[in-house]
Amino acid sequence: MASAFYSNTVHIDFASVLAMEIPGIVSVLHALTASGLEGFLGCPAVVYESELVEFFKNGLVRDDLVVSTVNGIPIEISEHLLAETFELPVDGLSELSEMPKDKIYDPRSIVSLSGEPVNLSGRKGQMKIEYRLLCDIMAKSISVKAGSFNALTVEKFALLTAVVCGVKMNWASVLFNIFKKMVTPGAKQAKGYAVQISLLLENIPNLNLGESSEFPVSKILTAKTMHRYISITNKESTQEVADALPVKLAPKKPGASKKRPAAVPVEAPVVKKSRSLKKKSISSQSALEMVVVAQEAIPIQIIPATPAVEPMVEDQQAKIVEKHPADVVAATASEQEPVGEQVDEQPAVESSLEKPAAEGAAEETADDISEKADAPVVEPVMAMLE
Repeated sequence: MASAFYSNTVHIDFASVLAMEIPGIVSVLHALTASGLEGFLGCPAVVYESELVEFFKNGLVRDDLVVSTVNGIPIEISEHLLAETFELPVDGLSELSEMPKDKIYDPRSIVSLSGEPVNLSGRKGQMKIEYRLLCDIMAKSISVKAGSFNALTVEKFALLTAVVCGVKMNWASVLFNIFKKMVTPGAKQAKGYAVQISLLLENIPNLNLGESSEFPVSKILTAKTMHRYISITNKESTQEVADALPVKLAPKKPGASKKRPAAVPVEAPVVKKSRSLKKKSISSQSALEMVVVAQEAIPIQIIPATPAVEPMVEDQQAKIVEKHPADVVAATASEQEPVGEQVDEQPAVESSLEKPAAEGAAEETADDISEKADAPVVEPVMAMLE
């Protein structure tokens, strides 16, 4: 599509924009007319799209001429033809590299928005709006460089300086050198000059051209489109300045902040192990209970008498025999029988003691014997249990 050749082009309607009441922009446009570029940038906007596509397809540089073939007709364009068609100056510097460095240093402060010298490796947002407009015109319609148009380079600033400072330039040579790069195969130069090439093709004899296409009105700077350009540029400048400034945090007012607190990772609660009391095992409890039962089940009567008790019992029995021989013999016989049979024969002992004459003496003697016999026996047994 031929539209790719003029998608970024800026064309100028000088009669319309010079009538504006914007001093800065009007002064820059007057500088353009004074430089000799008015005929090149303000020529009639005519485009032959199909012929443009064929021209660039067949174009090349030969003998310092731009040659091509369009509709079977050979085309030759020289620097002289270019200068004559658009009334370009032919005197002055033919290369931007020939411009003195002191000529570039002074405009860096003149075009600056802040008053500080602009950075030539920065962005065009550093400049005042009228110089940003001039930079766009020179970048899109003169140098036609591929890439970002917001970046400020040494070449763009040299073109701007030539216009602002009125440096005498051989614009015919400068523009023709750029034109040759456009048709050179493998060159990184973007293709442009769509309106200017279309006008050159109209002046070629015996070349029949098709219907021309209307050049987009949005790409022509008039009083109407200029206001739109200023609005967009101011918005972009504000955004660029905001992006360049460091971010400042407003001081927090105590108790007035409504920001949600940052989420803090909740740690899992630490489960503390409760100390469990160790209970005695069933076997230990049963063993303890068995010991207790064994202690309670031991009858006092089955514990054998200690040798120290027997002499005392024998002495007491000897005294009793002296007083009541018959009763003592009966009691002694009953005591010598086994314990299991003692309970069954107790009534017989009691019946034998029912004699009136010896009743009181027999009871007293039996009680005295049991108390005296038991007293010394209990103490050793309790000591053993303890």
